[in-house]
Amino acid sequence: MERQSNCSPCSSNENAVLDVKPLRSLAPMFPAPLGLNTFTQSTAPPFVCVAPVGPFPSGFESGCPSGFSPAFTSFATSDAPHRGSVGPVPGAANVGAADVEMPNANGCIRATPLSSTFRTPPTNVIPVDDDEEPTYSGHTSASGRRIKRPAHLSSYRSVGSDTEGIDGLKVKKVRPRKVFDSELALVPSSLHDIKRSVETILVTFDALRRRLLQVDEANDINRRADLKAGAIMMANNLRANLGKRIGPVSGVEIGDIFYFRMEMCVVGLHAPSMAGIDYMNARFGEQDDTVAMSIVSAGGYENEEDDVDVLVYTGQGGSSKNSKNQMDDQKLERGNLALERSKDRKNEIRVIRSAKDFSVQNGKIYIYDGLYKIQKSWIDKSKSGFNVFKYQLLREPGQRDGLAVWKRTQKWKENPASRERVILPDISSGIENLPVCLVNDVDGEKGPGHFTYVTKVMYLRPISSMKRLGGCACLSVCLPGDTNCSCAQQNSGDLPYSSTGFLVSRKPVIYECGSSCQCSINCRNRVTQKGIRLHFEVFRTRDRGWGLRSWDPIRAGTFICEYTGEVVDEIRLDDDGEEDEYIFQTTGAGEKTFKWNYEPELLGEPRTNDLSETFEPLPIIISARNMGNISRFMNHSCSPNVFWQPVQHDHADEGYPHIMFFAIKHIPPLTELTYDYGQGEVESGGMGPRRAKKCLCGSPKCRGFFR
Repeated sequence: MERQSNCSPCSSNENAVLDVKPLRSLAPMFPAPLGLNTFTQSTAPPFVCVAPVGPFPSGFESGCPSGFSPAFTSFATSDAPHRGSVGPVPGAANVGAADVEMPNANGCIRATPLSSTFRTPPTNVIPVDDDEEPTYSGHTSASGRRIKRPAHLSSYRSVGSDTEGIDGLKVKKVRPRKVFDSELALVPSSLHDIKRSVETILVTFDALRRRLLQVDEANDINRRADLKAGAIMMANNLRANLGKRIGPVSGVEIGDIFYFRMEMCVVGLHAPSMAGIDYMNARFGEQDDTVAMSIVSAGGYENEEDDVDVLVYTGQGGSSKNSKNQMDDQKLERGNLALERSKDRKNEIRVIRSAKDFSVQNGKIYIYDGLYKIQKSWIDKSKSGFNVFKYQLLREPGQRDGLAVWKRTQKWKENPASRERVILPDISSGIENLPVCLVNDVDGEKGPGHFTYVTKVMYLRPISSMKRLGGCACLSVCLPGDTNCSCAQQNSGDLPYSSTGFLVSRKPVIYECGSSCQCSINCRNRVTQKGIRLHFEVFRTRDRGWGLRSWDPIRAGTFICEYTGEVVDEIRLDDDGEEDEYIFQTTGAGEKTFKWNYEPELLGEPRTNDLSETFEPLPIIISARNMGNISRFMNHSCSPNVFWQPVQHDHADEGYPHIMFFAIKHIPPLTELTYDYGQGEVESGGMGPRRAKKCLCGSPKCRGFFR
C-alpha cells in the first residue's frame, strides 16, 4: 500500500508552508467525566476538561495512559474516615453545571456541559510508542499494519474488566473503599494541599516501584517495575490532575524532576506513557481545534536542545518502533497537527526536557522546564533523508529556572573552580570522597564557627566492648532471595537496598553487612559505610544560618550522609550550661519519617505494625558542636525532604545505632536538604523540657516551633 505524505518533498526550508488540512474531520467535542477526583483541581486558567484525542483511544478517560484501564471517579466513599466532603473542588471548573468560559489571547476555550452518557472504555488497550497509532490488542492501525504488544510490556495482559494480570500479580479493580495511611482521600482546598497531594502520589508510586523491584529481584525476574507500579496506581485511582488542561499543572513546579515517564502520567503533567506529544480537541469560541498541551524532548528525535530558552523540536512519526531509523516522511496529523495549530493559537505548551544522568539505569532524567510557545515551524530533511516537521519553541519570560539550574550545576561538577562566591573549595579537607564546597551568595560572613570535620561517630566506649553483630557467610556478595543469608533474615527476609543502592522502605533498624561478614566490600548491603557519593555544598541561607544542598539531583531513597559527632550522655547535655545547637536526638520523629513506605494493601500484602505506633525514642544523643560533618548544617523543616534511619553494621547495641539520612522524594539540584527535628517541647530524659525554638522553615504547614 503506497503511503501518502502531507509534506512536500523538499530540502530544508524554514519558509516552507505546512499543508494544514481543514478541520472538518475533527470529531465533536464531548467533555470527559470530571469525576471530581480527590486531586483534580486547577487554579491556573485556562482549564479544559474534554474528551482526549490523539494518544488516547476514543472513549478512554483523560489523564490515563494508554494500556491502563481508567480509574474510578472517586476515592473517598461512605466507608472512609471523614476527611472532607467529596464535591466540587474550589477553584476548579465545575463542568456539567454550566458552561465555563476561560479567556484566551485568541478567543475563548470553553468546556461544554457534560453529556448524560459516556462510552465505556475498552479494557484491552495497550501502550504504543511515539511512532504508532493507539490501537487495541488484536486490531490493526490505520496504515493497515497489525500492532503487536511492545516487548518490554509483554508482562502486561488484560484478563477482563475486573482484574489485570501482571505475570502472577493481579491488580484487583475493586471499588476503593479504604483510605490508605497516606491520606490520599483528602480533597485539596489550597495550592499547598495540591502540592502535598502530588508529592504523596509520587512518593507512593516510587515506594511501590522499589518494592516491586525488590520482589522481582528475589524471584530472579526482570520486569518493568515502573510500569507495574503505574498500573496499580491507575487501578486504584491514585493520581492527580485528571482533567486535560492547557498551561500549568497544579502541584507540579518548574524544576521538578522525574525518573520515569509514568511519574509524569500519574500527576497529570504529561498523559501519554510513551508518546512525546500530549494533545486534545478543544473549543475556541465556536470552533473546535486540536492543540498540544505538553511535549517531552527525550532525545529520540533530532532535537536542538543546547539553548535553555529555545527548543527546536522534531515532530513525531516516520520511523518504525522496531528501528530508530526514519523509514518514511512525517505526516501532518495527530501530534504534529496539534503543534501546528498551537503555533497559530499561540497557546502555552508544557515542556519537559531530558538530560543525561548516568547514575540511573536508562541514563536519563526528565526536568519540567515550564511553559513555551511555538514561534515558527518548517519542513526539514532528517539524517535518513526523509521529511520531518520542525517546531521552534521559546520559553515564556519571567519563569523560575528549570533546565538552566541543571546546566549550571553540571558545569560546576566538571570544573569546581567555576562556582562563584566560594569561601573554601573543600570544607572536609579531603576527608570525604568528593569535596564539599563552602559558598556564600548572601552576605559577607566568612564561614561557620570552628569545628573538627569527622566522618565517624565517637562513642562513649570503644566499639570493641559493645555487643558483636553477627555476620553472613555469603560468598562474594549477598544475593536477593538467598534464604541462607543471615543478614537478609535480620532485615525481615529481604535485602534493604536495590541493586543500585536505593533504600526500599523504612524499617525500625536496618542491618548492613559488616566486618563479621564474609562478603566483599562490593556487597549491595554496605551502602552507608562507603561515605557520601554526591557533590554537596554548604551555603549561606538568608535567615537560618548555614544550610546544605547538592549539585546532583537526588533520587528518592538515596543515602545522603551519617549524623556524626560525639555521643554524649544526658547529664552532660543538661549540665553543660550553654544549650548545644547541634544536638541530634530521636525523641522527635516527624510524620514523614514513618510514612515513607509503600502501601502493602496495594500489592495484596499484609500490613505490619505502623512505625509511628511502635516507635520508642533511642537513648543515643549525638553532639556535632565540636566535631561533625555536613549533617550538622542540615536545617529543620516541618515539610522535610530527608529522613533519618537507624542502621547497624559494626556492633549490636540497639540503643546506639548509626543515624543515617535518606531522601524522602526526588530532590532537584540546589534544593536545600532538611529534616524534621521534632516537636517544640520535648522531654529530655525526664530532666525538664528543652527550650523550643521559633521555626523559620516557611512551610505552609509550619508548626511554628521545633525543639
